[in-house]
Amino acid sequence: MKKHRLKIGLDVDDTLYECNAYALKLINEKYPDEEPVTIHDIKGWGMFGRHAEERIALYSDPHFVETQPVCQGAQKLVRELSRFADIFLVTAVPAKVMTARAERLLKDFPEVPAQNIIIGTRKDVVTLDILLDDGPHNIQNSKADYPVLFRKPWNASMTGMLAVNNYDDFLQLCKMVRDSFNEKEPDLSDGGVICLVGPTGSMKNEIAKLLTEDERFEKPVTTTTRPRREDEEEGSYRFVTEEEFVAEKEKDEYIETTVYSGYHFGTKINDIAPIIRRCHYAVIPIDICGALSIKNEYRRRALLVFVNRMKSDVIRDIIERKIDEEDKVRRIMSLDFEYRNLEICDLEVKVFNDGKNAADTIRKKILSY
Repeated sequence: MKKHRLKIGLDVDDTLYECNAYALKLINEKYPDEEPVTIHDIKGWGMFGRHAEERIALYSDPHFVETQPVCQGAQKLVRELSRFADIFLVTAVPAKVMTARAERLLKDFPEVPAQNIIIGTRKDVVTLDILLDDGPHNIQNSKADYPVLFRKPWNASMTGMLAVNNYDDFLQLCKMVRDSFNEKEPDLSDGGVICLVGPTGSMKNEIAKLLTEDERFEKPVTTTTRPRREDEEEGSYRFVTEEEFVAEKEKDEYIETTVYSGYHFGTKINDIAPIIRRCHYAVIPIDICGALSIKNEYRRRALLVFVNRMKSDVIRDIIERKIDEEDKVRRIMSLDFEYRNLEICDLEVKVFNDGKNAADTIRKKILSY
């Protein structure tokens, strides 16, 4: 892990400034007699949702750029990051709004020197330790050691990438990269949360099931919008519609949510808290995005375990699953991103043909606290 001062890059639109939400606000005000367009109508990068051309045209309007609201918490995030990292603001805007964008950034984020404001479309040539961006194409092409996707409705279908839902999770991730987990060891002596992180086919669910054979280990029921599979036991998941999931998320009922292969997954706060109050261990198979949210909430009482299985075995497992071909391709294509998550987990366990040895390793580690 690097010992020098970190270089952290931050995208601007929909990362530091409201962009899509602000554009929709202006459009909805212009058409008061129509049903409002919502942020959830933007399903991808480009022409999505009603009045898409008009929305995108606003991004080239100097007045729009001059008046974009700063996202709540963005200035605090930059101040916090500036304490231990060099911050670079990386933004792609048309030439006619470059001056307006630069002036806004200098005014709103005085901690960032002018020479660290990079305006251009080639984000892939910028060398950074960490990049936060809501554009999947920028994350996929980034040369950063840790390219981090900022979860938004339009990147919900992206799978396997290192991702965060909010500024607090990103700040925690940056500190974790800085400290490489060596500052303080996790402490689960009075119970806690075990996050099993790893690609599809790494046997996370099997390991969780083996762990819960010991009554001290309990698996909270995960809520998901994906269909129930034929071989799944009753109670293995709580299945809801996407509308139900979004409504519950907006009520802050979840401690973490993520999207995998186009489906929403989440763990409710009230499903974890009672387990920890019993001084037991909540075992959650989860992607890195959700794991970081839990780490941010429980800190030393959360253990991130990377379940490392040979890639050839993982690919074979994905191929044999009863899921559609597009989903299989998406999962296989995301594997390189998923394996990179090993670097920010507390513990690595290797898995071979069954999960018993891995479960035993985790159990011994937990009970040693």
